[in-house]
Amino acid sequence: MAKLKGRCMCGAVTVEFESARPALEACHCEMCRRWTGSAFVEIDAKPGSLTYDGPVKTYASSEWAERAWCNTCGSTLWYHLTIPGRDHYGIAAGLVDNAGGLALAKESFIDIKPDGYAFAGDHVVHTKAEFAAQVAAVMAGEKS
Repeated sequence: MAKLKGRCMCGAVTVEFESARPALEACHCEMCRRWTGSAFVEIDAKPGSLTYDGPVKTYASSEWAERAWCNTCGSTLWYHLTIPGRDHYGIAAGLVDNAGGLALAKESFIDIKPDGYAFAGDHVVHTKAEFAAQVAAVMAGEKS
């Protein structure tokens, strides 16, 4: 897949990366909803492919992840797993024009999403417990 390019709202931060797979993923967890004001819709970056420039700030939101934003305009940039040996960045789909032309493939925390949220199409869904089990497996060194 070709490199995707994006930018924050003010243009101070630019990103470039290759998509790990041709798909969008959405997360409805409490942290993502508070961080973005809605679901966090992301494009997984191919490991080692993300480059960026600009005033990026990060926040360790859990023992396994951090979230990044533009320090000028506050735009959400990415979710990064900080588990040793992992190179996972979920790039905010809104940074890329037309979300890279990708379709939604998965929703996480489907059991706690707000009642009014309904994403169209046929895609994989995971509950909060299923997501927690995946993170626990990754932290234990299992492949995801």
